[in-house]
Amino acid sequence: MKKKILIGIVLLLAGFAVYFNIRVRIAEPEVSLVQFSTVKRLEVDSNFYSIKNNWLRQNEKGLWEMYVEGSPIELGVYEGRLGKELIYKQEEAFVNQMKQIVPSDFYLRFLRYIIGWFNRDIDMHVIDRYQKEIYGVSLSTSNDFDFIASGYQRMLNYHGAHDIGHALKDLAIVGCTSFIANQNRNDSDMVVGRNFDFYINDDFSKDKIIAFVSPDSGYQFAYITWASMIGVVSGMNTEGITVTINAAKSDIPSEAKTPISLLTREILQFSSNIEEAVAIAQSRDIFVSESILVASANDDMAVIIEKTPSKMGLYYKRTSQMVSSNHYQGKLFDNDENNIKNIEESASFYRQQRCEQLLADYNDSVSVLAASNILRDTRGLGDADIGLGNEKAMNQLISHHSVIFLPKRLQIWVSTAPYQLGEYLCYDLNEVFAMKQVPAISTVLYKQNLTIAEDTLLHSKAYAGFVRLKELKIMIQNAIDADSPLENDVILMNELAACDVNYFYTYELIGNYWLHFGEKAKAIDSYSKALSLEIANKWETERINGSLLKAE
Repeated sequence: MKKKILIGIVLLLAGFAVYFNIRVRIAEPEVSLVQFSTVKRLEVDSNFYSIKNNWLRQNEKGLWEMYVEGSPIELGVYEGRLGKELIYKQEEAFVNQMKQIVPSDFYLRFLRYIIGWFNRDIDMHVIDRYQKEIYGVSLSTSNDFDFIASGYQRMLNYHGAHDIGHALKDLAIVGCTSFIANQNRNDSDMVVGRNFDFYINDDFSKDKIIAFVSPDSGYQFAYITWASMIGVVSGMNTEGITVTINAAKSDIPSEAKTPISLLTREILQFSSNIEEAVAIAQSRDIFVSESILVASANDDMAVIIEKTPSKMGLYYKRTSQMVSSNHYQGKLFDNDENNIKNIEESASFYRQQRCEQLLADYNDSVSVLAASNILRDTRGLGDADIGLGNEKAMNQLISHHSVIFLPKRLQIWVSTAPYQLGEYLCYDLNEVFAMKQVPAISTVLYKQNLTIAEDTLLHSKAYAGFVRLKELKIMIQNAIDADSPLENDVILMNELAACDVNYFYTYELIGNYWLHFGEKAKAIDSYSKALSLEIANKWETERINGSLLKAE
């Protein structure tokens, strides 16, 4: 009898495994690749590649520039072949970060099955043209990561990474801010600014790309992205439509829908005004909550599309300025429990207030330079010093990119590394799309006379302290993980305390070290100091209080 039961269990598990593998398998789109069999990538120069009229190169400032044109499958194949080395680096950075978060190989494999099951129907929510483009990109992925899934399935799943990341927030990898200024005015240009604070690790943001896309249907557009990512988080089209997305608080989703970046890609590619953008947003189901700031040169105004898996509202102001952070502002969400909790507990409302405070300093007429100053601001309300890296600041020193748009002039300023501290380079969409061939090696694509200089903070003692804090953080975590005290730890903790003296996290790190190695009095002093400073959100306050209780 026991043998029969055991055989029955084995057969049941085997049957489930077969069902699971069939259920999560995503069919590749049916496309012909014959036309690409003889197409070769040419190496024009170091970090400069071309295929026909498509090209990818890194400029002297470290920013990658890409131009692609054609049908969905052509766009994908060219994007993939041109940037195959960058795709590998991005995927490697992503996987390495996952291994840090989930160091166990067993749990990583388990996570693979969870994500596979969650995203089992994601292709049903990605329109055909974007499936084909993503498939084209996937043809250039490495087999080194096939332990996660096939290249095509991985690429589809990665397009939902932004959504999954902020749905679990409380992983705290997204806390973006956008603003519109000078709207509804005849005496100044409408300007849109945004920080995309999506942080995986430092390697992930090293190779950002400004991509110029000339598709076979819809409008030409530019967006700031990374290799393999066809979705849009920040972009502008040739009709003067700009889109930027900011995460809002969500329930943990139970199934995949349209990734938000693919919805905003559709808006950018097929909208010439706000009405068309709103119609596209209304037509798609998403699986997390998001604010989409859409500015329109043709309408001379902007709206925030506030969308959840179950409802959608619009928020706009007739005044010249409007800020979007990580909570909803429209009346539709006045009594929304998630939104109320988000405003009360997160850094979102504080950061919105700080942005509004900075905008007010410019008397309703914000220049591009002023916009860069706002995006680079590291202080809190009333110019309070809240420490470098604080989530309540506009500049949290984690940005993948920072960008400024002038929709009526079709100009984009993109930050260079690190974060938004490097130079902002200006690109004119009319000029780039007027090019009919691969640029010469000596051609400078950005408008040099409109470059915004790097932030003086970059060479300051304060920034050097912030960089050293990150180094010491790794040393402390390694020491705790190995249960091996640091040599000269008193000296190192004093050095750490001087790195970022008004940042609560500085003292939390010190407290964590002393608590682990049994120096409870020192830990109590450090946690108490942390709690006396401006803490970014409720759960970080609760975390520090919990550590303080352990020390006491």
